[in-house]
Amino acid sequence: MVNHTTSSIQVIDRLARLLDAIAASNNPVSLKVLSAETGLHPSTAFRILASLSEHGFVERSSSGHYRLGVKLLQLGSRVQGRLDIRREARPIMEWLRNETGETVNLIVREGDEVVYVERVTPNRMMRVEQVIGGRSPLHVTAVGKLFLAEGGAEACLEYAARTGLPPNTPHSIADATQLWRAVKGSLQQGFALDDQEAELGVGCIGVPVRDSTNHIVAGISVSAPIERRREAWISTIRQAGDKLSARLGFHPENRPVVA
Repeated sequence: MVNHTTSSIQVIDRLARLLDAIAASNNPVSLKVLSAETGLHPSTAFRILASLSEHGFVERSSSGHYRLGVKLLQLGSRVQGRLDIRREARPIMEWLRNETGETVNLIVREGDEVVYVERVTPNRMMRVEQVIGGRSPLHVTAVGKLFLAEGGAEACLEYAARTGLPPNTPHSIADATQLWRAVKGSLQQGFALDDQEAELGVGCIGVPVRDSTNHIVAGISVSAPIERRREAWISTIRQAGDKLSARLGFHPENRPVVA
């Protein structure tokens, strides 16, 4: 007796593997390659791809190669339009707070400043508290440096000339060349630091959050008294940034390469 539920789930699993294999390539993919990538027999892969093509989820070129179809774009745009970054970020931020025991911030850019749009705090007496709606100059915050880095050297130097790099503390970067060197390195390594540059006694680690267009749309940071900040958190914070980026439609295969 055939178990139709198990059979249906198996088809969905194979379908998902085929879509993931097509999405992983920047160019249309042949049936032979898709079969090898997914471990599916060519005839099985062909039947599923034919059905996907019929419904617009994939497109088959004249040479017989496959690419993602416009139906996925249509569905994706509907999902994107319903996304609330604060709602998507909240459970991830709570997880990160529990992992580090410190304050976690969600930050966006507005002009030459960052704005704190959400926060999650630990249950401890000594903690850093950023005010939701609070603002800081880009160059003194960890996430702000990542925004500056994405704009490139020219935009970073223009920011420096436009703002004059006013210091928040004696540790703030006040030289344009030094600033670009710091922010470029931050984007290359996938995180940035605030070493008491925004507030004395406070250190932060920030990571970028990207959306489906591959642009940085926000950042997640962990703020702690400087003596409690740990480099060991970096991989966990990056994991949180990757989780939120994935929720916003970012694919790691499309991560920009920084020269």
